[in-house]
Amino acid sequence: MKIRPLNDRLLVKRLEEEEKTAGGIIIPDSAKEKPAEGKVVAVGPGKLSDAGERVALQVKEGDIVLFSKYGGTDVKLDSDDYLIMREDDILGIIEK
Repeated sequence: MKIRPLNDRLLVKRLEEEEKTAGGIIIPDSAKEKPAEGKVVAVGPGKLSDAGERVALQVKEGDIVLFSKYGGTDVKLDSDDYLIMREDDILGIIEK
């Protein structure tokens, strides 16, 4: 199954959180928070301006992004979990 986001929406796959702390303590699943980082899998064509022109998104496929903790809508595709969110929910692009 494929999804193509519409307008200024993105399809993001959450990155897995570290299993250990820097000190080597293993974190159990019940104590883990949902990660707020993800990889952009697909992007929509952009938002329509008031003049009717498409405004391209700043985020592109393959970017690693930081997003708001409760942003987006959870979606399950082919047994993988994704988020569909607006570009406004993205706080920043992580450059490595």
